[in-house]
Amino acid sequence: MESFGYLSVEETADLMDEDAVIVDVRDPDSFAQGHMPGALHLDNHSVAAFIQQADMDTPTVVVCYHGHASQSAAAYLHSQGFERVYSMNGGFTEWAAKYPDLVKRG
Repeated sequence: MESFGYLSVEETADLMDEDAVIVDVRDPDSFAQGHMPGALHLDNHSVAAFIQQADMDTPTVVVCYHGHASQSAAAYLHSQGFERVYSMNGGFTEWAAKYPDLVKRG
C-alpha cells in the first residue's frame, strides 16, 4: 500500500473479525462516553508507546468523529511503518448510528 486506505463502517466491522486494531483519536471524554469494541484511545501522549508495541503488519483502523482527523493520523502511522492502516469513513458518529449495540461505554 502506497499510503493509508479508507474503509466504510461495514468494512471495518468485517475487518474487526480478523483481529484488526482499532485506534480512536477523539478526545478522552468522547472516548469515555462511547467507543468501538476493543478500541484503544490514542493521543499525542500515547502514540509513541503504541507505535513501539504495535505489530505493524496487523490491520489498523483509525477512528475519529466523522472521518476527517483520522486521515491525518492514518497518514502519520503509515509514515511510521504501518503497512495496513486505514481511516474509517463516517467516523464514530456513523458507527454509533449503524451499530448502536456495538458501542462500549466507559
